[in-house]
Amino acid sequence: MKPEAYVQRDYRRAFGAKLHYFNVCVEQTDLKIGACREERVRALQWVKEARAQVQTAIALCPAFLTSFEPVNMAQPLPDTARWMAEAARVAGTGPMAAVAGAVARYVGQRLHADSPEVLVENGGDLYIASAQPRTVGIFAGESPLSMKVGIRLDAGEWGVATSSGRIGPSVSFGAADAAVVVAHDAALADAAATALGNLLHSARDIPSALERICALPGITGAAAVMNDQIGAAGGIALTAMQGERK
Repeated sequence: MKPEAYVQRDYRRAFGAKLHYFNVCVEQTDLKIGACREERVRALQWVKEARAQVQTAIALCPAFLTSFEPVNMAQPLPDTARWMAEAARVAGTGPMAAVAGAVARYVGQRLHADSPEVLVENGGDLYIASAQPRTVGIFAGESPLSMKVGIRLDAGEWGVATSSGRIGPSVSFGAADAAVVVAHDAALADAAATALGNLLHSARDIPSALERICALPGITGAAAVMNDQIGAAGGIALTAMQGERK
């Protein structure tokens, strides 16, 4: 059973102070947002829009909510649901494996129109738009490596998603402390992180699982933490955390 304490998202205390941070919560959606100025009212409206788009897809096809495999949708979908369906197709997961990243992307891209620096965190899944390099720490629960290692990102628009078989409420069929995927699409990173987590049952699985996920189109790189073991592959580099934050 995953420790309930981690649902409290204590890792948010590590966020840097260079942006204006605020929270937006709508039912299960709980965002921590950083931007050049506070945009709580507009962000709240965008969260509601994104959630409504997901509900539209579920109404059209109930399997969109429950399937652990990609779902073929004959009807045109609104942005958030379309990103989820496309990400699921690439990663081989159900559409809901991409919901946190897709909502973060929907809100983040709208904020980015007026703010050159944006960070939207949704349950460990991140949308980042930055004009400068940033380091994202890897939160891995009780692993001794948790928040000791980070991923260095160049300036640009990124999705960074983390799945875990030990932390948080999301479904994972693996046992990783942290399965992290980096892509330019936050929805794709989210679905691929779920797929990576599902492949990790012991530390011996790390190299082959990372190779498989990094072969997916659109994936920049991936990392995995299991107890005191860590691995990374693709076009990312791990770095020691030295007080620098997102």
